Amino acid sequence: MSNEIVAVRAPEEQEEGTRSQVLRWLKAPGEPVSAHEPLIELETDKVTVEVAAPVSGVLAEVLKREREEVAPGEVLGRIATGAEPHLAAAHTSRPSAPEERALPGAAALPAAAPVAAHPASGAGTSCSPAVRRLLAERGLEPADVRGTGPAGRITVEDVLGAAARGPESASVSPPPQQQQQQAEPSGIRVRRVAHSAVRQRIAARMVESLLHTAPHVTTVFEVDLTAVLDHRERHRPSFAARGVPLTLSAYFVRAAVAAIEEVPEANSRWSEAALEIYQTVNFGIGTAAPEGLVAPVLRGAETLDLQQTAQSIDALVRRARAGQLSPEDVRGGTFTMSNHGVSGSLIATPIILFPGQAAILGVGKLEKRAAVVPHGATERIEIRPRCYATLTIDHRVMDGVRANRFMQVFAERLGLWSE
Repeated sequence: MSNEIVAVRAPEEQEEGTRSQVLRWLKAPGEPVSAHEPLIELETDKVTVEVAAPVSGVLAEVLKREREEVAPGEVLGRIATGAEPHLAAAHTSRPSAPEERALPGAAALPAAAPVAAHPASGAGTSCSPAVRRLLAERGLEPADVRGTGPAGRITVEDVLGAAARGPESASVSPPPQQQQQQAEPSGIRVRRVAHSAVRQRIAARMVESLLHTAPHVTTVFEVDLTAVLDHRERHRPSFAARGVPLTLSAYFVRAAVAAIEEVPEANSRWSEAALEIYQTVNFGIGTAAPEGLVAPVLRGAETLDLQQTAQSIDALVRRARAGQLSPEDVRGGTFTMSNHGVSGSLIATPIILFPGQAAILGVGKLEKRAAVVPHGATERIEIRPRCYATLTIDHRVMDGVRANRFMQVFAERLGLWSE
């Protein structure tokens, strides 16, 4: 094969407002690569994306270093086809072709040991980006971890469990390139850890949403889950027999969809000319993932029943926690829920994180509480399973009365569950 220089580019398909940066190169200059082999990991503000080698050859040049921001379609590096590995270093010193000229200040990375895609323990499959990152952070090799995923694939939970059992797990720190030790003028030593793209974007959206975009208001309701828990107890075995875990989140989604049908402006976006009400409910499910908080999208939630909702949520959450979400999984949300109660929070008021959405639902921890309930012509105190739920809205879109109506429907749907 004749020598040819082929550019490695960042994906063009990217949701507006999404940022990317180089997380790590999986090969070093001078190393051979195969077509479709994972070559570089990009970290967006939502997911980690692997960029595959477009052709086989030798990685001849690296233009974007780790932690550098990347624009859609930007040239990240170059592959020399038909070249011997030892010739690649010579190519990196040659001028770039005019149509693929390196950006000012770009330089090749030193030929350091690459972070390669390791096969899972006992299997020939490669680890996900999140798993590889956790292995590196905890000083583990794939051979140190027993994979419990499909075909023996190592999962995030496998790595965390192995690290917890290891004798040095408490002293593990982030990779060297992400931390710096320094002394403050007061003499107090601090450890600086570089922000990930996810954390930077979350911070930017928090400030933008709270201070510059949407005036917020939050309404708080208490929800009785007696009927839901009774229904769940009766139907969980049949769901499990079909391989579907029946979680409370599925009930919350169904109740929220019913509330959106009553208050459609909760599923909308504000524009200067008009309120644009979405005709479908693409339901974002706030999930704690290794990269930070992500919200994989349950599409067309208004068309699903309880079983389909539970099955879809389970699939999305599993992929999120394993670091296997694709960019498509987190695009196009129209309404979002944060079930912060799973981590013990009683009440919270999540602000609107996602552009193009008018509301975010928060659900707190389920607790048994004393409640005054009707009993014939009188009332009595009973112990009931209850939780707090909040709806934070863009006050430009709706008033408190409409937000309260949303929450009334949400609470009534759960309190009188009969599906």
